[in-house]
Amino acid sequence: MTWISSLTFPFQLPLLATAEAQYAPIVLTGVLLSLVIIYIASKVGAEISRMLDFPPVLGELIAGVVVGISALHLVVFPESGATASDSVVMWILQAIDDLTPEAVTSIFDSQSEIVSLLAELGVIILLFEIGLESDVKELQKVGWQATIVACVGVTVPFGAGTAGLMWFFHVPAIPAIFAGAALTATSIGITSKVLSELGQLKSAEGQIIVGAAVIDDIIGIVVLAVVASLAKTGEVDIGNVIYLIVSATVFLVGAILLGNLFNKAFVKATEILKTRGNLIVPAMIFAFFMAFIGNAIHLEAILGSFAAGLVLDETDERNELDEQIMPIADILVPIFFVTVGAKADIGVLNPINPENRAGLIIASFLIVVAILGKVVTGWSVFGQPGINRLAIGIGMIPRGEVGLVFAAIGTASGVLDKPLQVAIIVMVILTTFLAPPLLRVVFGEPVSLEGEPEGVMEKVDAVK
Repeated sequence: MTWISSLTFPFQLPLLATAEAQYAPIVLTGVLLSLVIIYIASKVGAEISRMLDFPPVLGELIAGVVVGISALHLVVFPESGATASDSVVMWILQAIDDLTPEAVTSIFDSQSEIVSLLAELGVIILLFEIGLESDVKELQKVGWQATIVACVGVTVPFGAGTAGLMWFFHVPAIPAIFAGAALTATSIGITSKVLSELGQLKSAEGQIIVGAAVIDDIIGIVVLAVVASLAKTGEVDIGNVIYLIVSATVFLVGAILLGNLFNKAFVKATEILKTRGNLIVPAMIFAFFMAFIGNAIHLEAILGSFAAGLVLDETDERNELDEQIMPIADILVPIFFVTVGAKADIGVLNPINPENRAGLIIASFLIVVAILGKVVTGWSVFGQPGINRLAIGIGMIPRGEVGLVFAAIGTASGVLDKPLQVAIIVMVILTTFLAPPLLRVVFGEPVSLEGEPEGVMEKVDAVK
């Protein structure tokens, strides 16, 4: 019987984390109950958000805030300052089983680790999906206009946000850099949806906005990989910064340049495999392997999965792969967004408490920089008289899902304190809510959609 015990123990270990083997079934029970709560919250939030004509992802985030540490305490995590006694799930488990306080704490830590791990997988899948939707060939057609807009849209908010936090609020360098980096993102899904509804997706403004948003995200992912790696060392070393920027850029560009080789190998593998999953499994192997490489060279796993998506976007099976990745994303990505909201303690922005007012001021500062830092991008367009520069700037405002990725990774790394974390999330929410109505105002009444290519809304919904 000894050899049987030695075989079963390794399979228990991933579930147990810090809990003892005897609590493994209870840990699993807690994880399953947490997932039930997360999925219910995500669907309710997404449906309400969609009914109000807002992006479903924001509904998932706000639903996470409701079920998390800020309100109902249904799903809470140690990194947000919660303990086992704060968790409703732990209270239910304690009612089912007669557990000691030590056992409850151990189970709570293990359950939280597993849910957080699932959320990490969710963000890897999310960035892989975004990579699949970022057509490199289309970016080349947009030209220098979108590139300049994107560079201005990254540089201005990043520089103003980082410098302002350090100068006015005395925020340490690493958290200030991280918050500044969170200001660089632009949500292509949200902006594209509104442009399509207004019949402006094929306009000069629409093409520049969408192209710049994609380039924005690519630059933003590189910036995220750099600042997340800086967070691991805890200090700003110029040599290390240069290494990270160069390695991240080389990694991403190298993956794209070698894309033809990777694509041939991928297509060959899908032709050889005849069993179920012959397309999605090789794609997942490639995405996870690239994520592994990203981590191994001290960057971030999401940079690797994003690069994998960019590469596989060029394959003939891209459309079918899009369809097959969506169910996986539907399962894992909501866990990420709900847990981001659940970990955000918005109570730190309660103005009644004098200690919270500094956080409110920081949030207001980030919102102003987030809006103005993108609006100015419209005035970086040259050689196109009569173009709606304000529309271009407003189209770049929404941060959406990419901004949340920054907030989540900053929180997980321990770089962001509660006020700064919540300030970033508030900034993401407000910029994403503000952009659609403002775009409708600056563009005026919707024009006819007869000129839009077939399937535009389906592609936009896939990105979103």
